[in-house]
Amino acid sequence: MPTPYDPGAYRPPALAGGASGPSHLRPLIDTVLGALAQGAAARGGPIPHGGPQAVAARLRALAAPVLPTGGTGAQEALHTLVRAVTEGSADPADPYCVAHLHCPPLALAVAADLAVSALNPSMDSWDQAPAASTLEAETTAALAALVYPDLPQPDCLVTTGGSESNQLGLLLARERARAAGSPGVHIVCGANAHHSIHRAAWLLGLPEPRTLPTPDGTLHPATVERALAELHGPALVIATAGTTDSGAIDPLPGIAEVTTAHGAELHIDASYGGPLLFSRRHRARLTGLQSATSVALDLHKLGWQPIAAGLLAVPDATALRPLAIRADYLNADDDTKAGLPDLLGRSLRTTRRADILKIAVTLRALGRDGLAQLVDDVCQQAQQLANLIEAHPGLTLYARPTITTVLFRPSHLTDSELATSRLALMTSGSAVLGRAHAADRLWLKATLLNPTIGPADFTALLDLVAHTGRETRTGRPPSNGQEPSTGQDPPGGNTPRTGQ
Repeated sequence: MPTPYDPGAYRPPALAGGASGPSHLRPLIDTVLGALAQGAAARGGPIPHGGPQAVAARLRALAAPVLPTGGTGAQEALHTLVRAVTEGSADPADPYCVAHLHCPPLALAVAADLAVSALNPSMDSWDQAPAASTLEAETTAALAALVYPDLPQPDCLVTTGGSESNQLGLLLARERARAAGSPGVHIVCGANAHHSIHRAAWLLGLPEPRTLPTPDGTLHPATVERALAELHGPALVIATAGTTDSGAIDPLPGIAEVTTAHGAELHIDASYGGPLLFSRRHRARLTGLQSATSVALDLHKLGWQPIAAGLLAVPDATALRPLAIRADYLNADDDTKAGLPDLLGRSLRTTRRADILKIAVTLRALGRDGLAQLVDDVCQQAQQLANLIEAHPGLTLYARPTITTVLFRPSHLTDSELATSRLALMTSGSAVLGRAHAADRLWLKATLLNPTIGPADFTALLDLVAHTGRETRTGRPPSNGQEPSTGQDPPGGNTPRTGQ
């Protein structure tokens, strides 16, 4: 006989919202914080040791089964899985984790993101996000004014990152061309352009971008001029302010002058370099940005925000009209006539998180001067690291850094040996360095986005890289990332830093 249903026996899990939400969250947050600390201690370094198979095996052993018949309860599930994922994570806050444009987020931004998760506003209609929609409008207007300071009403959209911002820039250019009677638009970019440009052209049904050579890592105005002279019809030139490989900035004023002379449009991918605008010391490197038809920015790179925090800035809100769409349940005519903001044309997405809150909290807490100090600090770090590499007897520097990316390599390794050495550092859990090709060679890449590290951290990292390179060169098996004896403990106090 089936058991009679007892309506008093079941209690649904607690919700994060409502008046009682904070009291339900508090003990769960304590559990998460404890699991984060335990997982980081167990990892013991910038990345888990052992490589993909070992990391996957440890995670599966802890996480199985992912869908049990009977649940384990909130506290156990949180502790087990948060600790497991933390132990198996790359930590961009670690001094030895410098591979990518993957920033350590500010604690205050993470705290703001928690509030967004608890409130769960959806940024596709005003009645789902009354205050958040106003905050987004005010904050994006202020950020757009950084890009276009001399224009009356520039605008800015929130995106998932640089890739979506670039796609939107190409989409708007295509729609402007169609409105003018042309079937499409020619995309002209350098070989240094981000891969998302080519993917966006494919997604939008545009011809493959005409890719111009960038032998020194930047796109030259003369090269752009020759290409535009050969094209007929609308063209969109892509310039980059902060390349992924080296952080190089294209000569924006010259490219802007050429595009204007040929009646072409200009999209600037400033996903990396855009936050230089906050800095009085470095903003001049972005002179010419205000000439662009659209600009991609990304504050989860050089902006210390949790993912995602992308932006697309345009000179005027009218540029965004092609994104307008009507859905009666979200932006009915009578609602908009009554004064409810129409949010649906602010994105290609429908459901959309209020990612603006963490950005707004950061801007308010630090101000322009505080953000400028962070930008200046990491730019100075890059110069310090470059100085140390130049002084190191076993290392070669590719070039002085433009923003915060530093390319270097052990001097006597072949490209194959360099790749092996990099993988040895990563697999042992000792260090995470990126890779980039420049001047027909493979280089290690350090992308500095952590304002809390300093010269002692860099010295220890470079000694570790040089030591591992020597082991690779001599054919000895890697020593699990252990540094040579230098009389100093590595950053973090682990002796040695083995990732275990």
